[in-house]
Amino acid sequence: MNNFTYSIPTVIHFGREQLSHLSELKQSGDRVLLVYGGGSIKKSGLYDEAMRILTEAGLTVTELSGVEPNPRIESVRKGAELCRENNIDMVLAVGGGSSIDCAKVIAAGACYDGDPWDLVLDGGKIKAALPVYSVLTLSATGSEMDEFAVISDLTKNEKWGTGSPLVKPVMSVLDPSYTFTVSPKQTAAGTADMMSHTFENYFTNVKGAYLQASLCEAVLKTCIKYGPIALNDPENYEARANLMWAGSLAINGLLSGGAEVGWCVHPMEHELSAFYDITHGEGLAILTPVWMKFVLKKDPSKTAQLAAYGRNVWGLDGDDTAVAESAIDKTAEFFFKTMKMPANLRAVGITEKVHFEEMAKKAAAGSEGSFVPLTAEDIVSIFEAAF
Repeated sequence: MNNFTYSIPTVIHFGREQLSHLSELKQSGDRVLLVYGGGSIKKSGLYDEAMRILTEAGLTVTELSGVEPNPRIESVRKGAELCRENNIDMVLAVGGGSSIDCAKVIAAGACYDGDPWDLVLDGGKIKAALPVYSVLTLSATGSEMDEFAVISDLTKNEKWGTGSPLVKPVMSVLDPSYTFTVSPKQTAAGTADMMSHTFENYFTNVKGAYLQASLCEAVLKTCIKYGPIALNDPENYEARANLMWAGSLAINGLLSGGAEVGWCVHPMEHELSAFYDITHGEGLAILTPVWMKFVLKKDPSKTAQLAAYGRNVWGLDGDDTAVAESAIDKTAEFFFKTMKMPANLRAVGITEKVHFEEMAKKAAAGSEGSFVPLTAEDIVSIFEAAF
């Protein structure tokens, strides 16, 4: 196990009727920028309740609505400008990972003299940020409890991740009942996203990280158990609660500390989203089993780790090769049959391969140090197998 430093300063208020804690934003000042996406928080009544609590606490609210599912740099720029124009003291995101990611880079951009895109390309340039708060309405990205954000510039076909401890949320409200109205598509995509975060941590080259691996297996089993329940019984509180907490734990550093490894499926999917603006979790679900098969073929020495996944998560028996292959099949079956997700790139509207080589070059550069190193040619092969 490697040396590591673990710090999660985010205060989590988990469970029903936790929204009253929004009054605690007063500790950061008087003026808040409220960041959210579409109209779902207004339809559910969450917007009205949040506004009531904020105004009763004496906070002045400025709004940025319409944040995109793959948040755009244009929204970040607009938010940062609103912060400067209105002397904003803090940023509150109400929504899923897209709104929270956008809020994080807005918070940093408000304290930066240049273009916020600079901060996306190089998180090291984030030297200050306004306090960030969040109310989570979608279990998926784990952005409510980590330092990362992913922002797109579709004019350049670019989607990059950035991060800084300075943008970790000060406080996040996690009420599973807010996810009752999440659509089946987004429930499935969110489950795939948190599973992919866990896979990226689980398949590591660091030896002796037994506890981290066991934690990863527990998160994966939680998603496999409760994802279908939430899909078929959307207001099942137990299912929604377990998925919501699994999403936070999948990427808050608990699973990766001491067992660090470069991620590879996420860089590949970021390229798909940058060029085709597809749903992130669907892209991850399509790519993951294909990547697993490619890894098994390219580097047979990884068979034992894939077999451990099959035994400890799926309860499979047999020799390593058979169990590894069956585990990959089980993963694909879970995503595409149990969770009813699109099974290939054509099913999400990608009908040509013209950008594969360009995307693969960027993805290869973004996945250095991963479980099995991938060349651009390898990634083209994965895209083609997923097509």
